[in-house]
Amino acid sequence: MSEKTAEQERLAESRPDRLRDWRLWGPYLSERQWGTVREDYSPHGTAWEYFPHDHARSRAYRWGEDGLLGLCDRQGRLCFALALWNGRDPILKERLFGLTGPEGNHGEDVKECYFYLDSTPTHSYMKALYKYPQGEFPYARLLAEARRRTRDDPERERRELETFLERYGHRAVAEIDLGLPRWSEDPSHLRNAIAGARAVDAGPLRFSRFVEQITILLIGINGRYKTHSHVRIVGLDHRPG
Repeated sequence: MSEKTAEQERLAESRPDRLRDWRLWGPYLSERQWGTVREDYSPHGTAWEYFPHDHARSRAYRWGEDGLLGLCDRQGRLCFALALWNGRDPILKERLFGLTGPEGNHGEDVKECYFYLDSTPTHSYMKALYKYPQGEFPYARLLAEARRRTRDDPERERRELETFLERYGHRAVAEIDLGLPRWSEDPSHLRNAIAGARAVDAGPLRFSRFVEQITILLIGINGRYKTHSHVRIVGLDHRPG
């Protein structure tokens, strides 16, 4: 019988007693929480209109999170994802841009170039690629063009991709190739991220219960990964309401 591979050994450790819980962290973070029925509190069940992509940067989700090539624990309590800026966009690139069902001329449609390249079953190794334009991302133009076209017209990116490559070549986008070591084997990346946390802006006093939960979570991470984030609570507003 051939010897087990390293990944087979990790799989054996993951079950049934979770000697080492390899599946605790993985690419479980949703690509899109906006526009879903989970976040729909509209009076007539119009989830698309109630929470479009344009609202995601300024409204809090109630039942989940999303992110760009994101990772989280299996219960979604702690989420990590990329945040990019090309120096030209009016907003950070924190999630994939897409059109809702009524906005797209062919229905729901994501207007991004991203690829999941590799992953082991235990997520001990993961690799993904995201292509971020170095020029301003055409949020408004993509929306306006989709509204102008009918169902019989092609989607904008299909027709213009060849023209784009002919004009600008393959160097017109910044390619973000993301690959991180497993935190349980090399937690230095997580240590550096947690060590950078200095304060939690609590806001009004009525939010104190949620801040307490965040503090407990950070204390647990500090203990597990031997980090020191020196977290303090700031910004409490003691005024009524």
